[in-house]
Amino acid sequence: MPTQLDLTLDAIMDKLTAEGAPAETVTFARNGTDMPALKNAPPSLAHYFAHYCNEHKDAEFLVDGGCRLTFGQTWAAAHAVAAGLRNEHGMQKGDRVGIAARNSANWIVLYMGIIMGGGCATLLNGFSNGEELAASIDLVECKLVFADEGRAKRLEGTNHGARIVLFDHDCDPSTGLKVAWGDPGTVNPLDVGPDDLCTVLYTSGSTGLSKGAYSDHRGVVHGSMSYALQSLMAFTYLDSTGDAPTTQACALLAVPLFHVTGEVPLLLQSYALGRKVVLMPKWDAGTALQLIQDEKVSYFAGVPLMTYEMATHPDRDKYDVSTCSGWAAGGAPRPVDHVEKIKDAFPEGNPLLGYGLTETNGVGCGNFNENYLAKPSSTGKPSRPLVDLAILDDNGKEVPQGDVGEVCIRSVCNFLGYWNNEEATKAAFTDDMYFRTGDLGRVDEDGYLFIVDRKKDIIIRGGENITCIEVEEAIYAHDDIAECSVFGLPDERYGEIVGAVFLAKPGSGLTEEGLRDFLKDRLASFKQPVVYWQASESLPRLGTAKIDKRTLRAKYTEEYEAA
Repeated sequence: MPTQLDLTLDAIMDKLTAEGAPAETVTFARNGTDMPALKNAPPSLAHYFAHYCNEHKDAEFLVDGGCRLTFGQTWAAAHAVAAGLRNEHGMQKGDRVGIAARNSANWIVLYMGIIMGGGCATLLNGFSNGEELAASIDLVECKLVFADEGRAKRLEGTNHGARIVLFDHDCDPSTGLKVAWGDPGTVNPLDVGPDDLCTVLYTSGSTGLSKGAYSDHRGVVHGSMSYALQSLMAFTYLDSTGDAPTTQACALLAVPLFHVTGEVPLLLQSYALGRKVVLMPKWDAGTALQLIQDEKVSYFAGVPLMTYEMATHPDRDKYDVSTCSGWAAGGAPRPVDHVEKIKDAFPEGNPLLGYGLTETNGVGCGNFNENYLAKPSSTGKPSRPLVDLAILDDNGKEVPQGDVGEVCIRSVCNFLGYWNNEEATKAAFTDDMYFRTGDLGRVDEDGYLFIVDRKKDIIIRGGENITCIEVEEAIYAHDDIAECSVFGLPDERYGEIVGAVFLAKPGSGLTEEGLRDFLKDRLASFKQPVVYWQASESLPRLGTAKIDKRTLRAKYTEEYEAA
């Protein structure tokens, strides 16, 4: 049965979506399929920035070490960058302009400037090595890439078609981004519309090749507004209980901005909420606790290991983190036993869980407060009013309620497709525009989604997607490898880590140590196998002659957990 909180939140959303209310919807047709869109949504992300940066212009927005910028200052800096990109670098509408850098205030100003200048912000994975970055650049035909010193060094000697422009993270944007600074009076930052290209984010697929998921302004704006509406719903509820915050909302941003979790629910939602964003260039649980105390952070969202590390930190009790009412996780499953541990560690707040994907601009489901404590293995209910969630079979037909099938999401927030990959784009959608997530799940009688497995052969390590085939290909590059298989192993800290079993060619003398050394410079560090098994006979096969990965994963997971 629905909980009292379910009934209350539904009643609040009913009022928010009523005719004339902020979340009133109208019908939008995409590829011949009708879906709800917000009647009052800004026409582009540039309009979204303009409206909310003006509405909150004097409020503090970005805190990056000693750097503090208001919403108004951030907008002005981004407008100057938009002019510089257009006039000095020749950026045209729709050009993919890459950002390869760690988090900083200047990353955000640059991101805004690209979009306000009509470009398509292309968010390169800052964890990637040089060859991976170069491949991502060429995949979507970036003409221009702004890189900080660390990523620019990785790109040295690689082959790609972009011009690399070095910028730094200096506090004053006019200094750190002087290479892209221009006269704002020469550019209209609102010369973009809902159908124009907005962003490209990268997602791993089961083929091992990174795919560029591109979205228009309509999708990204609606993704941002969807999150803002969930927060408005929550604030309305808290106001009715007397627990609503009385000071400016503040979020700690500790996940990469090139991930959809950092980009949409953390950064982009903050404009609408007038929320201060405190940036961390590198994750450290102790530093995070210090920042939550000093900046009076009210909301934290990260991959599950982050909240767990803070909850179990030996110095946790030294910090006053009572201002933080929401401890959210996304990007990977949160172990069920972590939920109560987080609530016990931070009794003034509540653990939260979100479910969304790069291809849905982070939008999907949410599980809140006591509902999450009651159903800690569920990702929650679909986000109203935009998300239409269905559990479908392989033929795109809905399965009976409670049965397991593929989790599919239809929403105006969804991406448009994979860049220059029509085959993958077609396979990603049903004929009636449901996006196939690749996750297997079921919905209970209360409408709560439970993820039970993944169809896609992907390991999620601390929120980072790793394709098994990519790691297997790197292992097979060693001349002495006869067979190998890679799979995810459960890990309390990261959710999953990479495990590998390999069979060496007879007489080769290859050892685990030798293979580790071989892979050291061939894979990014987070993709390196943590645990190896060396087989003495051929690996088990299916009837199709493919290696039986499921059997291997089950066998070695049992051995790993026993050890």
